[in-house]
Amino acid sequence: MNWQDLTLALFGPGHGIGQDGDFLRGSVTFDGEPLEIVGTTNHAEIGVRLALRQARSILDIMAAHPGRPILLLVDTQGQRLRRSDERLGINRAMAHLGMCLDLARRRGHRVLGLVYEQALSGGFITSGLIADACDALPEAEIRVMRLPAMARVTKLPEAVLAELSQSNPVFAPGVANYVAMGGVRRLWQGDLPAALREALADAPREDRRAEEGRQRGGRHLAAAVMQRVLDAS
Repeated sequence: MNWQDLTLALFGPGHGIGQDGDFLRGSVTFDGEPLEIVGTTNHAEIGVRLALRQARSILDIMAAHPGRPILLLVDTQGQRLRRSDERLGINRAMAHLGMCLDLARRRGHRVLGLVYEQALSGGFITSGLIADACDALPEAEIRVMRLPAMARVTKLPEAVLAELSQSNPVFAPGVANYVAMGGVRRLWQGDLPAALREALADAPREDRRAEEGRQRGGRHLAAAVMQRVLDAS
């Protein structure tokens, strides 16, 4: 689903969300309450400029509208793999975006992520995965690393990883696997305004992804390991 159809279904015509290149921004009214929208489209590559533009929007929202909920519309192919962005410090720009979102959460903003098209790699890690909760549309495509790249990093044969991906969601792409791992909280199906209403109403104040991954059978040890670290600290 493209962002125009999505926002029309959620907020009706004349919602006020605008597109500038790969960047989406707007303020809407939902159920009589204001809601801030920040997002990307066109399977955006998140380079230095786009990361900083999103971060600037989050800072502006905190300054002008303390505590107002923020919905992140996620459609990205990941970080921009260009030498110019590397030289400009893409790692620091994306870390800055992540820290701005974390600061917004700490200041009382409910921050929700919605993957409506594609979410890959660092562009997803520093947006939807830092939100209080990240949801997705059923037809969205999600993966952090392709199997060939995973094979290069882990030094395991790609055939071995492909076999593992059949039974272990950690190695497999797809929305259902990210739901199983707890990275995606729930899928929005049918009545999209009702799904948004529910997401705003029960946005968690603490990170429950590891525990939800354990309950859903997608991550068996993460929650236990985290608890052991906390108990030892």
